[in-house]
Amino acid sequence: MSSTNDETRERVRALVREVLAGFPQESPDSVQPSVANPVEHVVVNSLKDKFEREIDRDESAKSLITEDDIRGLEPGSRIRVAADAKFTPLARDLIAERGHTLVTKEPRQSTIKVKSIAIGADHGGFETKEMLKGFLGDHGLKVRDFGTNSKDAVDYPDFAQAVAQAVGAGHVEVGIVVDGAGIGSAMAANKVPGVRAAACYSTVLAKNAREHNGANLLTLGSGQNSPDEIRQIVEAFLSSELTEERHKKRVGKIGDIDRQYRR
Repeated sequence: MSSTNDETRERVRALVREVLAGFPQESPDSVQPSVANPVEHVVVNSLKDKFEREIDRDESAKSLITEDDIRGLEPGSRIRVAADAKFTPLARDLIAERGHTLVTKEPRQSTIKVKSIAIGADHGGFETKEMLKGFLGDHGLKVRDFGTNSKDAVDYPDFAQAVAQAVGAGHVEVGIVVDGAGIGSAMAANKVPGVRAAACYSTVLAKNAREHNGANLLTLGSGQNSPDEIRQIVEAFLSSELTEERHKKRVGKIGDIDRQYRR
């Protein structure tokens, strides 16, 4: 049996050698690695990066572009500028000489439904308040800042009351107050006649507070949301309004309660 198996294996080996002998032989030098041309690869990627890159420098926050804003950029760079930006003569010369491209910043399409706003914060909300002032200004709102003006410790009811009084008196359309959690400022603001303050931690709550409850003052907790989330909450609040009659009727009842206890 062993002899028969050996004979079978030998016939298989012979058959394999015969098949392999039918293929053309190549020298090792003729075998090339299966890779793309490296020069072509670099060029393609370089062009891809250049076309996909939107800008090299953002100067859209400036109304006047000087030569110092242009220096240091590689030739052919893309610079984002405001639609109404002005340029010094030397800046224009540098742009032309180095072949820079100006990319005009598109104006933001705002859905905000108010034009004036009061804002305030305690020491815990100071940095968030300062961030929001720029955000609100970018939307074209008239902003009245009632403080605080530093991170030194203060009492949140003082600033909540100041903002709420401006809202209740009709000096502004809405208000925003920021403290650590947003709850204390809402409690304080709601003691002022005509104010309906809502502490909101999400865009859904902010939208609901406006559309269902007619909230005219938003309180925020600087420690409860990220800066990006806070901007989204503020935009949702300011982009919504009380329109449906069934909600207006219910908000009217809130006003009735308020007047009942102020007699």
